[in-house]
Amino acid sequence: MTDHKTGTRDEWLAARLDLLRAEKELTRRSDEVARQRQQLPWVQIDKEYRFETDKGAGSLADLFQGRSQLLVYHFMFGPDYTGGCPSCSAIADGFDGSVVHLAHHDVTLCAVSRAPLAKLQAYKRRMGWGFPWASSLGSDFSYDFQTAHTAEQQQSGPIDYNFTEIDMRPNLDVDPDNPWVRAMAGPTGTDWATYRQESPGMSAFVLEDGKVYHTYSTYARGLDGLWGMYQWLDRAPRGRNESGPWWRRHDEYDGQ
Repeated sequence: MTDHKTGTRDEWLAARLDLLRAEKELTRRSDEVARQRQQLPWVQIDKEYRFETDKGAGSLADLFQGRSQLLVYHFMFGPDYTGGCPSCSAIADGFDGSVVHLAHHDVTLCAVSRAPLAKLQAYKRRMGWGFPWASSLGSDFSYDFQTAHTAEQQQSGPIDYNFTEIDMRPNLDVDPDNPWVRAMAGPTGTDWATYRQESPGMSAFVLEDGKVYHTYSTYARGLDGLWGMYQWLDRAPRGRNESGPWWRRHDEYDGQ
C-alpha cells in the first residue's frame, strides 16, 4: 500500500495550480539568472593554450570551428584513467542531440579532457558519441579553469574549485570499498586520489575580432541542468530517489 498522500482529482488540481504558480516564478527567476550570466564582463584570454583534436593540433580559437561561441564541458578523464568518469559519461550521453542544433545557432559544443587523444577517441567509439572532444594534455587549460589539480596541490592544502577554497586532504584517504569509490573511481581504473585530480565543470567563450574571451564557468551542482536524466527524474513520481551512486555508463547496466 502506498504511504504517499492520495486525493481526489479536484484536490490534485488545486495543489497543481499552487505548484504551477511556483513553477512560473521559478521560470521567471531562471530567465533573470540567464540574463545575469550574459551580462558578466568578458575576460580576454592571453595565454596560448594548445589542444590535440581529430583535426590535429590547434589553439583555443580553433575549437570554435568557425563559429563565434564555444561551450566547453570539462570532462573528467585524466591521463591515468582507463575510461571516462561515469558521471561525466552520463552527462555527455545528452550532447549529441544538442550539438547539431547548437552548431546551427553559431555555438560549438566541445568536451575537453587531459587524457591523450587516442584514449578519448577509443572511449568515444565505445560510447557511440560524435561530439567534438579535445585533449588538453601538456596544456595549462584544465588547471587554469580549476578542473584539474596535481597530486602535490591536493596534498598541500586548500585548492580553488567552484569559486571557493576546498581542502581535499580529508577526503583522499577513502576505504576502497566505499560505494562512491567503487562506482566512480573503480570504472576509471584509478584509486580515489588519482580520480579526484580531475573535477567536472563547463566554461563558455566568445570569439570576436580575432580575440577569445572567457565569459562564464560553472562547477559541481551548477552542472545539474546538463544532466538530462535528472531533469526527467525531477518530474517523476519519486523524484531522484537516490541514496548513493546508482548510474552507470550506458553500456554497463544489467541486461545490456
